[in-house]
Amino acid sequence: MLIIVDKKIPEEARINLQKYGELVLLETKGITEESISGHPDNFFLSSQKELIVATNLPQAYKELLREKKVSFKEGSFNVEEKYPEAAHYNAVVTDNYFIHRADISDPEIIESTKHLQQIHVSQGFTRCSLLPLRENNFITSDKGIYETLVKRGMQVLLVSPVNIILPGHAYGLFGGTCGIYDNTVFFLGSLAHHCDGEKIKIFLKNLGYNIIELYDGPLFDGGSILFIS
Repeated sequence: MLIIVDKKIPEEARINLQKYGELVLLETKGITEESISGHPDNFFLSSQKELIVATNLPQAYKELLREKKVSFKEGSFNVEEKYPEAAHYNAVVTDNYFIHRADISDPEIIESTKHLQQIHVSQGFTRCSLLPLRENNFITSDKGIYETLVKRGMQVLLVSPVNIILPGHAYGLFGGTCGIYDNTVFFLGSLAHHCDGEKIKIFLKNLGYNIIELYDGPLFDGGSILFIS
């Protein structure tokens, strides 16, 4: 299994994460803002149907995917330096829904998800803000996303972005601190350091998830953890 993660995540988290698969440390230069330049959710959109990658994802990573026999499709848009053009691929896809800021979504993603219900949100960094869980449950640190999904009858836990580390910013976004493989949610940090940590644990455990905290420190926004089996 490949695990794609920002090269800038804390060393202890990196050491622990590599126990679960082959680590791919994502790093780009001169493409987008430095603080998010290694975020997987800016360059990859993964769904049960397919993997879509940004056109300007560095060639070395595309070659690695081919070498590992990972099927993928290139999008139409480049990831650019500034928001919102930095967030063309930063969407959430579930079994039933495509959730993103619709006016910036890459056309290949729109085509790939046209069979799903489309939910427009104003936050273009959607995946970085939102963790999708089973049975239309979600956790988010974005109030606008929370309100949009709750109006549709979904179960959503709203948590604070405070104490989430994103170097160069006052705080990070919750979805970027974690990733899911099978029945386990992996966190770049410990929920004990988050003001809503206990609520998050209860919410996840009630849904039947296991939790692995990759280091004992504040949650780190690395643009999510992407598992490719």
